[in-house]
Amino acid sequence: MQLLVLSWPYALIFWAAFVWAFAPESLALRNEAWATPQDANSKRVLMLAQLFGMAAAFAIALTVPLGALPYQTFFFWVGIVALIAGRLLRRHCRRMLGSSFTGIVRVSAGHAVVERGAYRYVRHPSYTAAALIFFGVGAALANWISLATLSALVFIAFLYRVNIEERALLAVIGDPYREYMQRTKRFVPFLF
Repeated sequence: MQLLVLSWPYALIFWAAFVWAFAPESLALRNEAWATPQDANSKRVLMLAQLFGMAAAFAIALTVPLGALPYQTFFFWVGIVALIAGRLLRRHCRRMLGSSFTGIVRVSAGHAVVERGAYRYVRHPSYTAAALIFFGVGAALANWISLATLSALVFIAFLYRVNIEERALLAVIGDPYREYMQRTKRFVPFLF
């Protein structure tokens, strides 16, 4: 079975959305440091999980037809919508955090708890957005094994990263961040 992400005209739509979602992230991170004492290599873990997950998802979709989902066109469009929604939410998060939005964990004494926009409802909407983007890629591949593999790898890496980030925020900001943690969920409003 031919993947829609590799078939005309779907390929044009998918790859345009893919580049639009990932290029700004790549450009923003290219000149940034790879490690700080606070980061505990979480940036490397994230990058490796994302790259390996993406490679595995495409390889599985191409070579394991037993994982193909029915209604391939439906899942393709679900994926495109998730990719776009995730990118728009990431842009919103970047605007809300300003210079504090980095690819590496770096918390300084001047950091304040941001509670506007999406941050009013969840502590880590930028990771929710990134998870949406990766879910979008997996859904567009219309292979449940690809989707599960990519989602699991990215989710595990995000959990590691969030634990590192929250530890750094608590160490530097202290009680204001602890109180914010008690009022908000990590990724999904009112749930998780």
